[in-house]
Formats: sequence, structure tokens, C-alpha cells
Amino acid sequence: MCGIVGLFIKDPALRPRLGSMLGGMLEIMTDRGPDSAGFAVYSGDAEHIFKVTVRGKDLESLSGALSKALKTSVEAVARDTHMVLSFPESMADKVREWLATRRSDVAVIGGGRRIELYKEVGLPADVIRRFGLEHMSGTHGIGHTRMATESAVTTAGAHPFSAGADQCLVHNGSLSNHRSVRRHLEREGLSFTTDNDSEVAAGYVTWRMREGDNLGAALESSLGTLDGFYTFVVGTETGFAVLRDPIACKPAVMAETDQYVAFGTEYRALSGLPGVEKARIFEPEPARVYAWEHH
Repeated sequence: MCGIVGLFIKDPALRPRLGSMLGGMLEIMTDRGPDSAGFAVYSGDAEHIFKVTVRGKDLESLSGALSKALKTSVEAVARDTHMVLSFPESMADKVREWLATRRSDVAVIGGGRRIELYKEVGLPADVIRRFGLEHMSGTHGIGHTRMATESAVTTAGAHPFSAGADQCLVHNGSLSNHRSVRRHLEREGLSFTTDNDSEVAAGYVTWRMREGDNLGAALESSLGTLDGFYTFVVGTETGFAVLRDPIACKPAVMAETDQYVAFGTEYRALSGLPGVEKARIFEPEPARVYAWEHH
């Protein structure tokens, strides 16, 4: 019953409006998932800079402590319960290690050169307001409204889930074999923080890409491994992709114009987009990967 949205900006003139457009789409999906919401936004990257989004309490001193401990400049932008830390890309592993050993109370929910990821419990409109999505700019983004049917209503259980640099996934549906897939992925070195089947799906895509698949091949591989009914929207550093299971019982619709590509669980999520009345409107076919990228 969850609602998912995605927006890929083709026209650079629309990039300052990414957040307001994506936020409008996400809020319309409220009645499909009123207990929590989240979104990932991909912005322009600075050369050799890495960003990590963290969630927790007492974050004010985090950047100063990191800068002192690692002898490097760490900048911080606070947004409600989250904070985005920016630092030289070469320090990414050391920052994660320091956080794991010195601030294990802080949850790392995403990282990469371009991604910022936010999620919280509450109505989508409240989550959008708390994190200021309507003011964010960028090249593309994805979002999720959740109705928790398989686990408790918690911030950790909200989507998106990220298991690799600049990668994240949102999901509408249910996987029947996620426990066995999770055990396999744990043997391959991946770790999970929730019982959510969507986190397993995100981990599977990351693992396949780590093994050498491109995004399209990783998603095609999931068709033979992940059992259930689902629609995935996956964000990457350069774009996003959509995949429905072979039966495609979960609703999904897309709109494409010269300015953008948009995905929504229902058409009404797309109805307020500029120029949508002239868009090519279509329903993604079952078991087919759709992908768009910036080059």
C-alpha cells in the first residue's frame, strides 16, 4: 500500500525546482502511506568531495570532533534530526570507521558524492517541511510514503534504503524470500540494520553491482532471485531506474517530456507537474528495466 515517486530532470532550468516538484508528488501519495516518509535528492557534486547523511542526537559537535580526529576539514549541514557531513573523498573510509567506533549511537543512512537522504516518522507533508525538501535543488530524486505492514513504525524502517555509495532504493510491494536472500548477502559481507525487506532488495542490487553488474543487469538478476510482488525505483549517482515484477500487480505510471521523466504509484502524483498534459504517459511493462542517466 506504500506510495513511491521518482523525478529525473532533463532540463537544467528545472533543477532549482526539483525539491518542490518531488515534494508535491510525495505529499499527494499520503493516503498510501501516512506513517512515515523519506526521500533522496541528488545534487551537483564538488570534485573529490564525499557526503555522508547521518541521523541521531547531539550532532552539533560531530564535524568539529571529526575534523580534529582526522586532521581534515569536515563541513556540516544540519536538517532536523539529520546532518550531512562533507569531506575529502579520500577520507570516506576513515570517517565511517570513526563514526562506527566513536559515535556508534549515530546512524549512517547514506553516502556518496551526490546523494543526500532523509527520512522520518510522520505525515509526508510534515517530513517534507521538517527537512525543507521544497527548497532543495538537484538533478534527480526519489521518494517514499510508507504504510508499515511488515514491521514497526520507526524512522529506521522508513524508506529509502541505501547499501552502496550514491545508491538507494524505494519499494512498493512485498518480498516472500527476503530472509534467505539476507542470509546469503550477510555471508557476502553486507550488513543490515532493520528487518525491512526493502533493505534486502537495496543490498542485493548493491551486491550485484559490486560483483560487476551494471544497474540494468543487477535489476534483471533480481527478477530471478527476489520472489514476491514489487515495484522498485532505484537512485544512482547519475540517474534512476524502475523495475516491476513479472506479474506487475502493483500500480505504476510514468510521464516523460523534454524536461523530465517522472514516476508515480498513481497518476495523480504526476498530475501537478508542469507540462504533464503534453507528456508521454505510459505504464511500465512487467519485468522490464527502465533507466535514465545524466552523462
